[in-house]
Amino acid sequence: MLFLMSGTDFDLFVIGGGSGGVRAARIAAGYGAKVAIAERDRFGGTCVIRGCVPKKLFVYASRFADDFEDARGFGWTVGERSFDWATLVANKDREIARIEGVYEGNLKLKGVTTIKARAKLDGPGHVKLDDGTRITAKTILIATGGQPVRYADIPGVDNVCVSDDIFELKELPRRIVVCGGGYIAVEFASIFAGLGVETTLMHRGEKVLRGFDEELRDGLMEAMAARGIRLMMKTEIIGVAACPGSFNVALANGETMETDLVFSAIGRAPCTGDLGLETVGIETGAKGEIPVDDYSETSVPGIYAVGDVTDRVNLTPVAIREGHAFADTVFGNRPVKVDHSVVPTGVFTTPEIGTVGLTEEVARATGYEIDLYKARFRPLRNIVSGRDERTLMKLVVDAKTDRVLGCHMMGPDAAEIVQMAGVALTMGASKADFDATIALHPSAAEELVTMRDKWVPPAV
Repeated sequence: MLFLMSGTDFDLFVIGGGSGGVRAARIAAGYGAKVAIAERDRFGGTCVIRGCVPKKLFVYASRFADDFEDARGFGWTVGERSFDWATLVANKDREIARIEGVYEGNLKLKGVTTIKARAKLDGPGHVKLDDGTRITAKTILIATGGQPVRYADIPGVDNVCVSDDIFELKELPRRIVVCGGGYIAVEFASIFAGLGVETTLMHRGEKVLRGFDEELRDGLMEAMAARGIRLMMKTEIIGVAACPGSFNVALANGETMETDLVFSAIGRAPCTGDLGLETVGIETGAKGEIPVDDYSETSVPGIYAVGDVTDRVNLTPVAIREGHAFADTVFGNRPVKVDHSVVPTGVFTTPEIGTVGLTEEVARATGYEIDLYKARFRPLRNIVSGRDERTLMKLVVDAKTDRVLGCHMMGPDAAEIVQMAGVALTMGASKADFDATIALHPSAAEELVTMRDKWVPPAV
């Protein structure tokens, strides 16, 4: 039973203890607001508990096979090696528990009341907990995030796991079918392949990573195939039947295949079910998202929403920025609009992708006349190790103003490099600014400031 009586008033009540909600609560409390935050599961949300953080740990694990192999080119002799899935999962769990404790501890240090319960709206200015406690709040913030989309109508859907399940696997499968073409699908295909699992990536589209630069899409698919991942594009699952010790997957083209695990990563949807939105008159969009204005306020005054539940840009740093901006606006008397136009993002496949700004295709479609600068090369480490994989770098530049509109990269440390390119693009840097920057040598990143020749398409 919560030590909280009905009628308790808060300046701010946050529903959802993920990255966006936690940031909003902390900043609002720092401005002197009386704040409570309710989380039905574990503080940290998808990113910390079953998303970005544990996934990155798995990515690190999957890349050691490359390190062992490459070491020979540098004079190292690597002896017998083996991989233990249970050890990785246990160490992942330990780190997640540590970070969760940090999240909750920081809230308490700011004086935020933390509540381990499901909460939902119960009319204007009111929230109800699952034990029946009714709480009043001057301002309410919804930050419930997103959840995996599950296959709805195929036979045997219960035989398919989603990202909420994948981190808790008791054993590493020998074979896996990964369904989808977005971040989660391609990242986990790379992870499992790197851990030695026979991996198939199945996607109903022609290419993975819709919306990314076309050369990156093509380059990643080529690299994944070279790493032994079976790519099955324009393919859909219509059923999954359990067999002794495995699963039989039925495809729309009439084929069947056997595997040890079917992992669906076909998308995510906002968590707006059972939130009591109807009690205040908030209507959701086509995907279940909560529409908000530039300051994250819903159609109902005093009720706000940030993060994936709004389906704007569904990335953890964006949710954090939105939560911070909300608190600045409402409790800091400093109205802040979040600019969603320049958002760096990384795809932690192997090879890795980092991208920020407009793609070549979007820039042209938007009406820009553009210049392109490209570099494709084998990193020094790959040359010595004998690995054929190449790095791709690409700058999209406004031909009229010389402003850099986009930066796209595939290769080692792409996300780390593009993060700093994001600073330049946010400041409105020109290609001349890039050119005036002295290179750091030897590094892959120096290519961003040494590319001088405009790319000219080959003659047909």
